[in-house]
Amino acid sequence: MGMAMEKAAGGSSATESFMGELLSARLYKPTQGRITRQVTGGAIWVIFAIAAWRWWQTAYGMELLSSWAGTAESQRAVLDVLRWVLPAAFLMGGVWIGFRVVNYPRFADFLIAVEAEMNKVMWPSQDELVRSSMVVIVLLLAFAALMYAFDMIWVGLFWLMGIRAW
Repeated sequence: MGMAMEKAAGGSSATESFMGELLSARLYKPTQGRITRQVTGGAIWVIFAIAAWRWWQTAYGMELLSSWAGTAESQRAVLDVLRWVLPAAFLMGGVWIGFRVVNYPRFADFLIAVEAEMNKVMWPSQDELVRSSMVVIVLLLAFAALMYAFDMIWVGLFWLMGIRAW
């Protein structure tokens, strides 16, 4: 009954807890799954950095934002400021989002589980890797030669029947 009263009185919902988690600065299980979380956070940061760089490079849509300015000189000044401020704000927001996403409990638990499973994998030695790669390369070359031979046989048969493929 207390939970129903809390919801009726405007208690915490899933959206409110997500927003509270997004605005929180605490680390969730900081010692677990560090490598996977760092790589995931770094990938998110790289994506936001590339997007901010492209936005800065093209200054897309900035003309619309500066159209309120009267003279051409004031429009140019507004464009110059917006060209730096908006991508920088976007990048800083992306860095924060990347940091918070890898510390969001449900996603962090998933990344921790991924790292735990990756630690269970038995990786091949260098010799096994070289041998396996050579087997794959040789089989691919043999398969390509076989396909070429079949193709030449069919071209020859079509040539004999008077059907020209080219």
